[in-house]
Amino acid sequence: MKAYVFPGQGAQFVGMGKDLFDKSAKAKELFQKANSILKFKITDLMFDGTDEDLRQTKVTQPAIFLHSVILAITMGDEFKPDMVAGHSLGEFSALVANKTLLFEDGLRLVSKRALAMQKACDMEVGTMAAILGLDDKDVENVCSGIKSEIVVPANYNSPGQLVISGSEKGIALACEKLLEAGAKRALPLKVGGAFHSPLMEPARLELAEAIASTRFSRGICPIYQNVTGQSVTDPEIIKTNLIAQLTAPVRWTHIMNNMIANGAKTVIEVGPGTVLQGLFKKADRNIVTMSATA
Repeated sequence: MKAYVFPGQGAQFVGMGKDLFDKSAKAKELFQKANSILKFKITDLMFDGTDEDLRQTKVTQPAIFLHSVILAITMGDEFKPDMVAGHSLGEFSALVANKTLLFEDGLRLVSKRALAMQKACDMEVGTMAAILGLDDKDVENVCSGIKSEIVVPANYNSPGQLVISGSEKGIALACEKLLEAGAKRALPLKVGGAFHSPLMEPARLELAEAIASTRFSRGICPIYQNVTGQSVTDPEIIKTNLIAQLTAPVRWTHIMNNMIANGAKTVIEVGPGTVLQGLFKKADRNIVTMSATA
């Protein structure tokens, strides 16, 4: 069985999507439609911008979404998923690729998400850190033991790799305690805020309204969602999980384990980067991984 997976924020690079634009009339049409929907030329920033341009949340999220979704669409009949999943932002790409969401609706939601998250970051400063070499339980215990600041598990990426999120003081304190508890490394991440934490609550409320008023259909295959790690096909449950996603952790380890348990033999990463392939290889070295090509 084939699992198609879609990357999240951090996978962007200058020049992303340019080859698709140049060689596919369908891709060109979709990129131009995106410029019109977003009301700025995101293609200029994707193809010829700077790293700094692409690091702006209002650019990063739609750019990765567009690269991933347009690649999936231009694959045509080659795109035959038995299951899909996306890491954080990538969940929106997966929902368009498996036809739960229309391209236009997905892009509008991603743009709304990016702007709402940026606003939440500006309201309250937060950050994230990657914790390597500790069991998830140990990280959870240290985080829950810190009462004076907000600090929570945010991304369960693979066994021994968990990203935490929260206030700057909370993250600094947690990193100190986690190193004492035996973590091999505690690496502060260069991110704009405390994603997948309670500090994103204002963004969750804003996005909830937009998701509630958007039409979701039954997709061509199940999606494994970040909030539960479980396979879902019901559009209403998908909506509920998608709203919860902004303040809940990404359970990527659970997603990988469940996809593999349910028969995934080949994992195809659709979009920029190869991070998700690496995580699947850590989960099961017998899995065949590859990047999608149009």
